[in-house]
Amino acid sequence: MYSAIVFLPLIGFLIAGLFGRVIGHTASEYITSGLVIISAVLSWVAFFTIGYGETALVEVEVLRWISSGALNVAWSLRIDTLTVVMLVVVNTVSALVHVYSIGYMHHDPHRSRFFAYLSLFTFAMLSLVTSNNLLQMFFGWEGVGVASYLLIGFWYKKPSANAAAMKAFVVNRVGDFGFALGIFGVFMMFGTINLPEIFANAQAVAGGHGAEGADHGAAVLNFLGHPLDAHTAMTVVCLLLFMGAMGKSAQFLLHTWLPDAMEGPTPVSALIHAATMVTAGVFMVARLSPLFELSHTALTVVTFFGATTAFFAATVGLVQNDIKRVIAYSTCSQLGYMFVALGVGAYSIAVFHLFTHAFFKALLFLCAGSVIHAVSDEQDMRKMGGLRKHIPFTYWTMFIGTLALTGVGIPLTHIGLAGFLSKDLVIEAAYAASSGEHANAFALYGFWMTVVAAGLTSFYSWRLTFMTFHGKPRAPVDVMKHVHESPMVMLAPLFILSIGAVLAGMVFYSQFAGEAYDAFWKGALFTGAENHILHAIHDVPKWVKVSPFVMMVLGLTGAWYFYIRSPETPKRLAAEHEGLYKFLLNKWYFDELYNFIFVRPAMWIGRQLWKKGDGKIIDGYGPDGVAARVQNVTSWVVRLQTGYLYHYAFAMLIGVAALVTWSMFTGVSTGGGAH
Repeated sequence: MYSAIVFLPLIGFLIAGLFGRVIGHTASEYITSGLVIISAVLSWVAFFTIGYGETALVEVEVLRWISSGALNVAWSLRIDTLTVVMLVVVNTVSALVHVYSIGYMHHDPHRSRFFAYLSLFTFAMLSLVTSNNLLQMFFGWEGVGVASYLLIGFWYKKPSANAAAMKAFVVNRVGDFGFALGIFGVFMMFGTINLPEIFANAQAVAGGHGAEGADHGAAVLNFLGHPLDAHTAMTVVCLLLFMGAMGKSAQFLLHTWLPDAMEGPTPVSALIHAATMVTAGVFMVARLSPLFELSHTALTVVTFFGATTAFFAATVGLVQNDIKRVIAYSTCSQLGYMFVALGVGAYSIAVFHLFTHAFFKALLFLCAGSVIHAVSDEQDMRKMGGLRKHIPFTYWTMFIGTLALTGVGIPLTHIGLAGFLSKDLVIEAAYAASSGEHANAFALYGFWMTVVAAGLTSFYSWRLTFMTFHGKPRAPVDVMKHVHESPMVMLAPLFILSIGAVLAGMVFYSQFAGEAYDAFWKGALFTGAENHILHAIHDVPKWVKVSPFVMMVLGLTGAWYFYIRSPETPKRLAAEHEGLYKFLLNKWYFDELYNFIFVRPAMWIGRQLWKKGDGKIIDGYGPDGVAARVQNVTSWVVRLQTGYLYHYAFAMLIGVAALVTWSMFTGVSTGGGAH
């Protein structure tokens, strides 16, 4: 069953990719969608088998992969509670995206290739979450990178799509370089990259007894010419691993690729942002929690970047006008919440927010696709408005998604939509981690940043809803005449995701953060500081528990006043605070900053190496230079070959004269004998 879950999408990719033109678009759609649906159903079976059963861990060896000296790697599936949670997230969302795409991509002439890429993306992510060693994880890690490149640039005739795909690929290479170095560091410290052996020896290695049995305090790793003891080495390795997570999960400084990824088809955005690529970093840190727990410094850094990302992305989302970009920055911000939870040691809460977020974020993206489908591919919210009565099913499902994202529920209870329970737990965990024996230096910073981000999230989410569906229509008359509800093949996934957005938090709260925690997780996550945090959450002040709800109400009220009650106010404020408005509209000028620091110098260096290094020096004095000199010489020689007899006779006379002259001056006789 577990092998089928992983490899069925791969079979779909191979069929649609290799034989799509033969079997046709419709067959490709049905085959790939059907196989992923089967994989999703089996994932739910695995979820209840592992999560609610007695079995804690299942290891399935598929094949022996590498055996070279101390490096022994098998392609092996690690199935525990963390794995099955990710399987449910990935395959459920992927199956619904596949079905939705049948309607959304109906008129695209390259549908077979699109569905092949979707299945490849799914397989790569499944390879990542089922990995039992770091090399297999890196394979899936790079696989989702390649698939995202193919999907973001699917409409390859659009220059903006090509640029966005390349940007995502390059920015992720920066993070992936750190991830690769982290894997090398783990191998140097542990002598293996197999997860069971790493987890079994983590405490011993952190205590200074590495793979070679080094004494306490001795250097166990040499990094950039500096010998590092066990504690420092563990911190460096964890930070390198986190660098990879920053790239994949679009954290602050390596976030710039995420909004540009909106150039791909909308179903791609749903898959990347809800279930696959961006969650890879969160999963990796949670999976390697036994290592991160051994470096308090690394966890502090994770907390800082998560909190900063949550606030930064939320501020940028306030002023975006592209409907998909607003949701994209929302994803970036919510990923920051997850890393805050990871940084304070609340790993299950981070995974809980990942789990619930997948449902309502996929719902929001697919609803945005339905809106774009209805208004003739328009994405600017300033050209929408008044769509509520024209596309009611899309409106109400997006309304549910917005309620879930903003965190609507009954304060001080466990009754509410998905985001209410998981997001509030992150905020409470951050506050709880700010004091006590295991206090995190940036936990209180994380608390305040996430609380403020909750208010900003509510504002931009309701701003999106009000600008898109309420007020007077701002679209051209000819567009409004053709506004229509999406077909049922697109609406059905929205209904299913709406159920998850409403119930996922309440149904699974106990398993992720309540009484059923131990029975559900069975040691799949590190439980040292986690148990402390989960218990401390119950003792946080009531004002902490209520604060995100208050911020949600303030954000809703502000958005209602700005975009329903007084629509002229946002324009007036933007004019009065033009500097701040442009700062947020231009995403804190990170693209311009990176262009100035990295892109332009790299282009200048490349131009110098091309024009002067390659053109003038290498070509001028190398092969091209030698060839040019030969051509010069031969051109002079060719001039002597005129074809005229008197020219040749004249040359002969000159030769004879030269010979006679030379003989006279050297005393050499030209005759046959002596006199």
